[in-house]
Amino acid sequence: MESYKACHKYARITARKARYVMDMVRNKPVEHALDALRFTSRRAAPMIAKVVKSAMANAVQEGGANPENLVIEEAYADEGPTAKRWRPRARGMAYPIFKRTSHLTVVVTEVKQTAKVDAPTDTDE
Repeated sequence: MESYKACHKYARITARKARYVMDMVRNKPVEHALDALRFTSRRAAPMIAKVVKSAMANAVQEGGANPENLVIEEAYADEGPTAKRWRPRARGMAYPIFKRTSHLTVVVTEVKQTAKVDAPTDTDE
């Protein structure tokens, strides 16, 4: 099985907040993950959806994979550089403001579809 990766570097969101959404889509089929992200109200959801779509496009473009068979194998958010700003306070003090960034990474892999065996149903004929 071949893996396909996509990254969003220097995303302007904290890694901690992005990890909540990453945990939600990890080990899910790509289509289900995109549906879940579409209806999630977290600010990281559109950023992660864009990365998932990019990884899916990489799989289709490079490996000729079927988008219906793709599963999110890995999804993680690493910390990026932090921009430090200063907020003026009373009596000449200054409080720090940390503008944190993160690196969002999604790895998808193609899973071979197995034939589904339907359970026998009772039919009254």
